[in-house]
Amino acid sequence: MGNNFSLLSLFSGHDLMTLFVSLVLVAASIWSWAIIIEKIRLWNFQKHNPVSVKSTDNLDTIVDKLIRPFDKNLWFLSMLSYVAPFVGLFGTVWGVMDSFAAIGVNQSVSIGVIAPGLATALGTTALGLIAAVPAAIAYNVFSKKSDDLYDALDDAVKEIKRK
Repeated sequence: MGNNFSLLSLFSGHDLMTLFVSLVLVAASIWSWAIIIEKIRLWNFQKHNPVSVKSTDNLDTIVDKLIRPFDKNLWFLSMLSYVAPFVGLFGTVWGVMDSFAAIGVNQSVSIGVIAPGLATALGTTALGLIAAVPAAIAYNVFSKKSDDLYDALDDAVKEIKRK
C-alpha cells in the first residue's frame, strides 16, 4: 500500500474551492518569489553601486526618492506573510467539512472515508505556510535593510545641511 498524496494532487481533485485556494496560494507564492529575486538583485546592485546624496540634490525630497525602489512591493510580502496562513486555514476547514460530508454520505467513519479530505486540508495548510514563511522572512530582511539605508541617507542629508 503506497502513499500517493502530493501537493500536486490538490490540483487534480474535483473540489473547486480547494483548487481555487491552492491556485491563489501558488500564484501569491510565485509573485512573492519574483519580488524577493528583484530585491536581491537590487541590493546586490546597491552593494556595487552605492546610492549617495550630493549637495546639488534637492535635499528635502532626495531621500524619499532614493529609497522608493527599495521599499517598492514590500507591502505585498508583508500582506502575504499575514494572510496566506489564514487562506491555508480556510482550505483546511473546507477539507475537514468535506471529510464530514463524506462520513455523512457513506455512513462510515473509516480511514478511507476521512483520509482524502484531511490530506487535502493539510495540503492547503502546507501551501499557506510555503507562501507565508519566505514572504515573512524576506519582508523583515528587506525592510530592515531599507530602513538602515534610509537612516544613512537621512544622516548624509543632515550632514550636508550643516555645512
